[in-house]
Parts: sequence; C-alpha cells; structure tokens
Amino acid sequence: MTARLADIAAQAGVSEATVSRVLNGRPGVASATRESVLAALDVLGYERPVRLRQRSAGLVGLITPELENPIFPALAQVIGQALTRQGYTPVLATQTPGGSTEDELTEMLVDRGVAGIIFVSGLHADTSADMQRYDQLRGQGVPFVLVDGFSPKVRAPFISPDDRAAMLLAVTHLVSLGHTRIGLALGPKRFVPVLRKIEGFQHAMRDRLGVAPEESEELIQHSLYTLEGGQAAAGALIDRGCTAVVCASDMMALGAIRAARRRELRVPQDVSVVGFDDSPLIAFTDPPLTTIRKPVQSMGQAAVRALLEEIGGTPAPPSEFVFLPELVVRGSTAAAHGARP
Repeated sequence: MTARLADIAAQAGVSEATVSRVLNGRPGVASATRESVLAALDVLGYERPVRLRQRSAGLVGLITPELENPIFPALAQVIGQALTRQGYTPVLATQTPGGSTEDELTEMLVDRGVAGIIFVSGLHADTSADMQRYDQLRGQGVPFVLVDGFSPKVRAPFISPDDRAAMLLAVTHLVSLGHTRIGLALGPKRFVPVLRKIEGFQHAMRDRLGVAPEESEELIQHSLYTLEGGQAAAGALIDRGCTAVVCASDMMALGAIRAARRRELRVPQDVSVVGFDDSPLIAFTDPPLTTIRKPVQSMGQAAVRALLEEIGGTPAPPSEFVFLPELVVRGSTAAAHGARP
C-alpha cells in the first residue's frame, strides 16, 4: 500500500499524505488536487474506492472495422480512457468478416440507449457508401463523431490525420536519401484517406522530383490493408524498379519488407520502406520501421471532446479537425545505391 501511495503521489505531483486524505474521503483537499489524485489512479490502473467512483453518465459506443491492425486497439484505448475519465462507459463494437455490419452494430448500440457513438474508419470514409444512414442516426437524436474519413454530405464533427502532409513527409525524407523511383502502396481507391494520400504523394513527387501526376500513376499500387496486401503491392512496385516504397499502413509495410526479402533484396540497403501509423511495437521489427506517426493520442481525445459537446447540446459547427502527423526515422530507410544523401 505504501508503494502504491508513493506511485500515486509521484504521478499526481502531491504528497503521500494528500493521497491518503483523498482516498479516505477526508476534507481539506482542494477540488483540483482531488481530481489530480483520482486521475493518477486511473492512469496507473488502480481501481477507485467505491465511494469515489463517478456514477456512470451513460454508455458511449465505439465502432471499429477490426482489431487485427494494432492501430485500432491503440485508438480504442485512448478513446476509452478519455470517456471513462468523464464518467462514461465505453462499449467497443468491432466488425469482423462475416459478422455484424456497421449498420447492425449501430442499431444494437442505439437499442441499448447509448449517449453517443464514435465511428472509426467507418462507411463515412467510403465514397461509394450511402451517407443517408448518418442522417437517419441524427434524426434519432443520437450524437456521433466520425474518425478517419470525411464526407461533405454528413453534418458532424470529423477527426482526421493530414494524409496529404504525411505523404509530403515520406517523399521528402526518401528524396533526401537520393531515391528518385518511389512507389506508393495503399488500399482501395474508393476510400477518402486513400484518395488524399494519392493527392499528397503526387504533389510531393511533382514538387520534389518534377514527376508529373500522370507519370506517377505507375508508381501507385492498390491492394488490401493487410500484410499480404502490402507484400503484393510492394512486390509489384519493386518489380517496376522502385528503390523505395511508402505504405499506407504499418501492416502493409511489414508485407513490403517481406516482398523485398522474397526477391533476395535487403531492407534498407536495396529497398527502403516507410510505414504509416507508428503502431505499438513497430519500433521493434527487423529492421525497426521508419513510419509516419498518426497522432492517435490527440485524435482520440479530440473525438471524445467533440462527442461530449454534442451530447451536452453545445456542438461546434460541423467541421473537420485535421491533425498533423510526424515522421519517425528508424532503420528501414537508407541512402539509395550510388546516391549521396
């Protein structure tokens, strides 16, 4: 117990005596200090004493496309923690192959009386999908926020990474290493993040290397957002002479590394690979992956803030909140053969 008190005190920046007063419900502690101690309990994973637990303000649904890609559990964790701190109970609903659809999961959550729903990489990101489903949801009085994707047909808060800026960061990095034949491996073209990445990639290739958009078409390969999809897409790009491949997810990037090795090429000596997301544990791959870090923490917290404003009846005007990504350079990129970086 003493060790726990010390941990909580260090996390909250207060004395152990103050922590003890808060945990025992004694007076004489400022409300802000009390909240800091309770937040420290949450961060460190300790259960709050029953008398200090907030009464649940209701359920909030979180719908994700899958959990195999580690970026989705990471985002779900950030959103779940932020909701819990505000007194809400997160309910995670995941689509699985052959399982429930987004519409079915939405109906299930609405039937259970959720206070709101956060959609991650849902049908709002699919340009071929009917957006009237979101109008119907709003007509039922259910607040919602949409993460990773955008549609001007939907009046709601959108939370997105800047996919165009991400491609500029990746291409600029590879050009600085002397690469001139750079490929882009990504998912199906109907998705908004894919279209934005293509736009950013083509602009970067034109600005950094003078490659016209029509000339860069053969440097773009669509596939699935999986390791196998990345392997297939990167394999095709390597066979077209690309010495570097930018991938639209870290899972695809791992597939790209496999594709290079299947051709007896070394990463990064023969082929450089850049991922996207900076998923958990991706820094410990062989080689450690250079990637574009999606701002998961700030995006998740912003999604919760926007939803709580919707629930509270003081929503901001429907708009898209765009967060800047960050280039994380590790061991999967290096100078092109014969190039001086």
